[in-house]
Amino acid sequence: MATADSEFERHPYVMETRAYLQEIGLPDRDLSDLPTSQRTFPDGAHYRIEIPTINSLSACLAALDESKKLGIEINRITETLGIFRHLKREITEWAKSCKEYGCDLLMSPGPRAPYDTGATVQTSQGVRIGYRLRGQEQLVRAITDIRRAIDFGVRGFLVYDEGMLSVLGRMRKDGKIPEDVHFKVSAHCGYANAASCRTLWEMGADSINPVRDLQLPMIAALRAALPVPLDIHTDNPAASGGFIRVYEAPEIARVAAPVHLKTGNSVLGGHGEMTTADDARRMVRQAAIIVEVMNEFSPGLRQSKPQGNPLNHG
Repeated sequence: MATADSEFERHPYVMETRAYLQEIGLPDRDLSDLPTSQRTFPDGAHYRIEIPTINSLSACLAALDESKKLGIEINRITETLGIFRHLKREITEWAKSCKEYGCDLLMSPGPRAPYDTGATVQTSQGVRIGYRLRGQEQLVRAITDIRRAIDFGVRGFLVYDEGMLSVLGRMRKDGKIPEDVHFKVSAHCGYANAASCRTLWEMGADSINPVRDLQLPMIAALRAALPVPLDIHTDNPAASGGFIRVYEAPEIARVAAPVHLKTGNSVLGGHGEMTTADDARRMVRQAAIIVEVMNEFSPGLRQSKPQGNPLNHG
């Protein structure tokens, strides 16, 4: 970033843009001073532990069991393979097991670009498309996948397409789906600044996962613009950078609270894999490392306890 006395900073367009961002309630820059967030979850906690890419019922059950053995608590489990890749009885047991444990369960609609018959997602342009939906029929199918899972007891969903988010937000507002259903925007959507993330919130997002490699001042700027929880990766598989931010986790929680610390993906080769029980146990072990670091370096920051009413995020 240019220094305050630079010619760039004195340019009228730059000065006017920064002033206008402040006028409309957005930070005018990345917050390099890393202010401590004054927000928390409704229970007063600053962070929660999320284990993403738990993509089979056996992996879910193993993750919950391993957390008990290691003496840590999981607050959220996220499935990313796709609802339509699982049997009804599996989804029902998945939701029941997470509810009994006291953690949130988020599942993702199956219809998405990588499963579609279109070829563009397989080209160099595909990285910009992400998992977004192709055509109105896929939109209908993805919403149908979500509504079926609601019938099976699931109340939290990943959203990969901002158009679908806008429809789902209106459906919830209009009473077409239950008001307690939670929508989390996936990192695959590629959002990375406060203005775009606030737009997602205005469309109905209940938590937002920005791109995975944002630095602390960028994360702090997101928190300044948003009232909803952020979901921040502390580690990643090689397919999305392979970085592991163990020692940054305390600062992420301090500036981004309320925040889900997403941990465990680094044991995998990529996203959207069919994960096994062994994978899940290794993922929970990575989460245990994050919890140890949080307890040692930020003992004043609280993690949520298992909840009797999952997805009550405020």
